[in-house]
Amino acid sequence: MSYAFKPAAVTALPIRNTLDLFPLRRVYCVGRNYADHAIEMGHDPDREAPFFFQKNPDNLVLDGEFPYPSRTSDVHHEIELVVCLGRGGENIPVDQALSHVYGYAIGLDMTRRDLQNEAKKMGRPWEVAKAFEKSAPVSPIVRASEIGHLEAGAIWLKVNGELRQSGDLNQMIWKVPEAISYLSGLFQLAPGDIIMTGTPAGVGPVKRGDRLEGHVDGLRELTVTVV
Repeated sequence: MSYAFKPAAVTALPIRNTLDLFPLRRVYCVGRNYADHAIEMGHDPDREAPFFFQKNPDNLVLDGEFPYPSRTSDVHHEIELVVCLGRGGENIPVDQALSHVYGYAIGLDMTRRDLQNEAKKMGRPWEVAKAFEKSAPVSPIVRASEIGHLEAGAIWLKVNGELRQSGDLNQMIWKVPEAISYLSGLFQLAPGDIIMTGTPAGVGPVKRGDRLEGHVDGLRELTVTVV
């Protein structure tokens, strides 16, 4: 038996201070996980059960460029903490969830906001708004064994030097251990899965030529140019 055509390459992220790569399996995203962002998107920030959507592993890019996508005139930035799992499982208890975390990174969940709004109105999934090519610029992973677990600390995004988004990791509605535990009740998690944990308030549009600088305390900054 042989493949009918050459299979796609495995998408993998570099790991800071090592020569190793982190092979990606699935990309889960937590929706509306900061109260202020939920409000600005027109939703009640009360602590309802979290909901998740997915991007594709090959949506993640490390080259520092974000190509402005087609079929949209309103692309928004969303800065996020990315949680990278080194162990999997099902029905993981909250108090054991952090032991499954390999490391952390910074990510941008770039969103075709106009297409997302249309999908919401029609009750349709968000893939065309969220899972398009190169929609998730990310930084290299930093191991939890090197920096510990990130439970609090500044998260912000600047566009052309102007602060657009600002918050603290402790403002997440569903904390990282809770998100992992809840997600593991819906899916069988595995090494190589990552979770984009939501974005603070201040999301807004970008245009070609914009320079985006993302920061999470404890991680190296992420710089991306819209092309």
